[in-house]
Amino acid sequence: MSELSTESIRARYEGWLNDPLIDEATKEELRGISSEEKEIVDRFYRELEFGTGGLRGVMGAGTNRLNAYTVGKVTQGLANWLLSKDSAHNPSVVIAHDSRNFSPEFALDSALVLAGNGIKTYLYKGLRSTPQLSFAVRTLGASSGIVITASHNPPEYNGYKAYGPDGCQLIPEDAEQVISAISNIAGFDEVKRISRDDAESQGLLVWLDEAADRAYIDTVVSQSLNADLLKGDLGDSFKVVFTPLHGTGNMPVREVLKQAGFRNVHTVEEQEQPDGYFSTVVSPNPEEREAFTLAIELAKKVNADIIIGTDPDADRMGAVVKNNTGDYVVLTGNQSGALMVHYKLSMLKERGLLPANGIVIKTIVTSEMGADIARAHGVTVENTLTGFKYIGEKMTRYEETGEHSFLFGYEESYGYLTGTYARDKDAVVAALLISEAAAYYSSQGKTIYDILQQLYVEYGFYLEGLESRTLKGFDGVQQIQGIMNDWRSNPPSEIGGVKITEVLDYSIGLSGLRPENVLKYICEDGSWFCLRPSGTEPKIKVYFAVKQQSHKASTDALQSMISAVMSLVDRT
Repeated sequence: MSELSTESIRARYEGWLNDPLIDEATKEELRGISSEEKEIVDRFYRELEFGTGGLRGVMGAGTNRLNAYTVGKVTQGLANWLLSKDSAHNPSVVIAHDSRNFSPEFALDSALVLAGNGIKTYLYKGLRSTPQLSFAVRTLGASSGIVITASHNPPEYNGYKAYGPDGCQLIPEDAEQVISAISNIAGFDEVKRISRDDAESQGLLVWLDEAADRAYIDTVVSQSLNADLLKGDLGDSFKVVFTPLHGTGNMPVREVLKQAGFRNVHTVEEQEQPDGYFSTVVSPNPEEREAFTLAIELAKKVNADIIIGTDPDADRMGAVVKNNTGDYVVLTGNQSGALMVHYKLSMLKERGLLPANGIVIKTIVTSEMGADIARAHGVTVENTLTGFKYIGEKMTRYEETGEHSFLFGYEESYGYLTGTYARDKDAVVAALLISEAAAYYSSQGKTIYDILQQLYVEYGFYLEGLESRTLKGFDGVQQIQGIMNDWRSNPPSEIGGVKITEVLDYSIGLSGLRPENVLKYICEDGSWFCLRPSGTEPKIKVYFAVKQQSHKASTDALQSMISAVMSLVDRT
């Protein structure tokens, strides 16, 4: 990122105030910060950039904010890129949006910009999930896709994810070309746009109907591994509590569970309807126990066997289960992933359907527990950088070459996919798979928590942790880079009394992976920790993983490592 002078930043600010194409309400918002130099710098020191999850930022006026102008400019850049690649073959784009404030407006405006460039766009009439968008790009044979969402970020955020023709988020090489195309747009007068009426009459704006929903739902249901499991009494007796956290998961998750045979599903009423303010939670993030407060209350009332929660765009799924004392505990992303890997591979192996060239793909910051389970079943495991687009990229490659048969992909941040119908994580299919696994074990007189404990005994007591530090604005970017530079040039030789035996600096490109600003430290006892700047939030994230012979030993080792590492991070 090139650093702008104070004068250049002020010039950008003044440029917006004087641009006749910018509406008066936006200018009034900017006039309101005329004496707040730090705020002006934060809003204009850069253009929003594509990270691991595309374009994401706080909504408001400015180049470093998400608004109608930055969305329009990005879409024009995407249009220019698509036309430069494939103008002779009439490129097309599918667009979906979640329940966030201004998501419908940003989605429609993106469609009208694409139409202004002669690009046919398919648009959903209401909110739809990110994985359904990925599925639609593939089934409609579109050139690209767009989802307006900020995933699980707080309410003040929104975002813009761009997809390629395989239904996978743009890989870095393509994203860089789009960014270059965006940077070549000199002003908002270069953003082409036509009216909705004109777009519809010219066949450039096509509204997707229920048939598109049905195709997606049926495909997800087909991923079931025990289609007859719930046809009997179990379908009535097994109880699921579900919360969509005010997002897009409400319709698809309930419909998929219904078709799969779950007849005792209770939805958290207070969180059922779309709400861009996510008014019942601090953050609509199924990674956090607080997001399940209302769901756990309902589960206690109905004595639920499992609780499922999905984030606003339904690409992340969290699960809550009863432990051996009857208390509800939130599974980590690593635990849910390991359980689903075990369930799927066990079912396939039992039926003689496990392919000899099967593969499970995970990220470098995801626990090794699921990997050990996969290898025990004779399945290959491959690691990718953080971001599901890298898993999707591998899926497409192996589908083309036939080298491997994709079985499951996941990341510790609650993203999972089984099946090859999409190229992004899917909370809907994950909700089905983990609920089905829990029901299957229930039919054997066990809980999914019992199975988790069995896996610990068999493979070792894996335990993981995640800490982060939020450092906002231009100063925050510099602080995060300073932390990474310091750990890269002055790595510790031990942490918490345990010797560090290997440092993996992914910025130089390791194991055939693209260079990325990530540092991973491997310790003598097999534990590890990893430093990584977030690609979607102003944070530096620190991941931790240990494996010991008992839960207590793992807990003690993890706490010791976290304390030692974070004391060094905070001093940097």
